[in-house]
Amino acid sequence: MKRTAIVLLLLTSGIAASPRRAGAQVPAVRLTLPEAVARGLETSYRLAELGAREDAARAVEEQRKANERPQVALSAGYTRTNHVQAFGVPAIAGGVRVLYPDIPDNYRSRVDFQWPIYTAGRTSALVNAAAAEASATTQDRQAARDDLKLEITRAYWAVITARAAVDVVRQALNRIASHLTDVRNLLNVGLVPPSDVLTVEAQQAHEQILAIDAENMVDTVSYEFRRLVGLPLDTPFELADVMQLPAGPPKDVAALVDTARSNRAERHALQFRIGGAGERVTAAAAGRKPVVNSAGGYDLARPNPYIFPRQAAWKSSWDLGVNVRWPVFDGGRVRAEVAEADANRRAIEARLKDFDATVDVEVRQRVADLASAEAAVAAADVGVRSATEARRVLAERFSVGVATNTDVLDAQVALLQAELDRTRALAGAQLAAARLERALGR
Repeated sequence: MKRTAIVLLLLTSGIAASPRRAGAQVPAVRLTLPEAVARGLETSYRLAELGAREDAARAVEEQRKANERPQVALSAGYTRTNHVQAFGVPAIAGGVRVLYPDIPDNYRSRVDFQWPIYTAGRTSALVNAAAAEASATTQDRQAARDDLKLEITRAYWAVITARAAVDVVRQALNRIASHLTDVRNLLNVGLVPPSDVLTVEAQQAHEQILAIDAENMVDTVSYEFRRLVGLPLDTPFELADVMQLPAGPPKDVAALVDTARSNRAERHALQFRIGGAGERVTAAAAGRKPVVNSAGGYDLARPNPYIFPRQAAWKSSWDLGVNVRWPVFDGGRVRAEVAEADANRRAIEARLKDFDATVDVEVRQRVADLASAEAAVAAADVGVRSATEARRVLAERFSVGVATNTDVLDAQVALLQAELDRTRALAGAQLAAARLERALGR
């Protein structure tokens, strides 16, 4: 038995965790797998970031919609000018009529109105593209939730696996301690040489090192589980589930592939982005068509430049107009924008096809992994039963002097390895089931 057996078991089983040894007076948090997942999803900073990005995408959609609505703005200002020579003409009734007085203090205010009447579909296409991106961002967040759920599930079962591995090593230590007592008793009566005692003590020391390594590994990676579920790093916890064989997948793999394609958030996000890219093509192509805008305003100024002659008094005026702009030649800018948008759309379509092919392979691989894990558990069960019986028989034979100490130690090592293999196989089955659920988008 090599010293690295436990370390390899923990590494291949995923992230493990254990309750805090110190501070037993603090009540341990008891979690089932659904509770751990729910707690992790609620406290995840990663999901909070994606939620903020989703809000930002929705805000962009509202910005695009606002471009379709009329806009009203208020403005006001004051300007001080230098003194000028007043200009006037003789009046018929006598005197002088001032046409351009000296008014150094100029005040102005305006209510400005703008409304795009016709944009050739550009504005509505940009609104639809923004809405598609917002929906895709929502699906990105759901995909991150699915990934986090798998990560928490892996960590959850790894905790149980790590603790089970520690229990296996402790049981092996108890067995080796009992055997050491028997060998020492036989040495006292002269039935075995001192070397047998030394051999057993060496094996006991080796298994103690395994136990230390296992417990240290559990303590080291327990913080990762706490981080994933949002627990303070010094909080003890207990897990309610036990290690058992999960249910096998349905036999109809093609139906599972169809389920994965209909459920996977990543695929929905790509579909939304394809639609958004198509809308951007429409928006870019609208650059070739005329745009009609209406604009107007109401002015109140002193003096009002639209009133003649100028007067040092508040005067009002208004204006309303329609503007038409039709680009006749733009040097190929619109053509390039359309080509860019269409290329982006084709790129996302290719990514969707690649995703479909990948999902097909992924689901089949996960089904095969789960079937293999189930077979491994069955074989490990046989191995544990056989190793347990072999160890019992050899221990009895050793007690009557027809088996050697080496035979008993070999049986001890074989039983320890078989129990570790079974623990690892059960953990592998649970992880295979969790990965299949993730592949199916559930």
